[in-house]
Amino acid sequence: MKVLVIGGAGYIGSHVALELLENKHEVTVFDNFSSGQKVNLFPEEKVIEADIMDYSSLIKCMKQGYDALIHLAAFKAAGESMIKPQKYSDNNITGTINILNAASRADIKNIVFSSSAAVFGEPDYLPVDEDHPKNPENYYGFTKLNIEYLLSWYDKLLGIKFAALRYFNAAGYDPEGRIKGLEIGAENLLPVIMDIATGRREKLKIFGGDWPTKDGTGVRDYIHVTDLGKAHLLSLEYIVNKKESLILNLGSEHGISVQEMLDTTRKVTGRPIPSEVVDRRPGDPAKLIASSKKAHEILNWKAGHSDVETLVRTAWEIYKNG
Repeated sequence: MKVLVIGGAGYIGSHVALELLENKHEVTVFDNFSSGQKVNLFPEEKVIEADIMDYSSLIKCMKQGYDALIHLAAFKAAGESMIKPQKYSDNNITGTINILNAASRADIKNIVFSSSAAVFGEPDYLPVDEDHPKNPENYYGFTKLNIEYLLSWYDKLLGIKFAALRYFNAAGYDPEGRIKGLEIGAENLLPVIMDIATGRREKLKIFGGDWPTKDGTGVRDYIHVTDLGKAHLLSLEYIVNKKESLILNLGSEHGISVQEMLDTTRKVTGRPIPSEVVDRRPGDPAKLIASSKKAHEILNWKAGHSDVETLVRTAWEIYKNG
């Protein structure tokens, strides 16, 4: 297939593009390089440097003819979204409307969308499945949920089939080291720990040491980006072949605590990685774990690289030379 990957030079997008290339699909990357990096591009890819806010650029690009597109071009800092909702409305919501309208004009009928577990908010029960109530606790999650609603309407009215993939916590790097760009301004746990291990930051703040978990620190479901890349490919093949839309949770289904991630990184890197326990953050749950049962049943997909050792080792291989 000829696939347009919007945001394909970013951290997750580059791993998705790699999976497509490895499976002999023709890939064009559309990216404004605000967070995507040219070091993450591959020689086989065609590259268009443009912005989703520029509707004419989207139209010009999509009229070149594509079988499908994958949309990963969103701002994703939950804290920032609460301070700058206008920025997130413009890029995430208006930008997606631009993509959908351009796709409909270009007769592109298959879209895979990078959604998020942030659509759920604080969990009512664990593991979190697709039917869990949606009560986003930040504006970022609100934008992702409303994009899912937009996709459903464009499917109903225009026949555009979609897969909305709700990631939990993406982490790790390509095990073969082919993607080298470090995330810009990342605030997720593993990149922060890696920054401390390489001297870019001073100390890890652990938000609460008295949670009702095995070691008192928060537990999250981490999913390796290589596993995410595979899920995008399988989801794309599903909607193309079945002509049915799809909403899936993507996680490893087992939790890793902050302390476990920290201890494993100390072991793998041989670095001390200073840390301190500070007050809990408002709205943080003790545990957040996905159910990926639906992805197993429909796509025969299961996380294969998402154990804590692989997450840490593959990240360290890139960070220590970054």
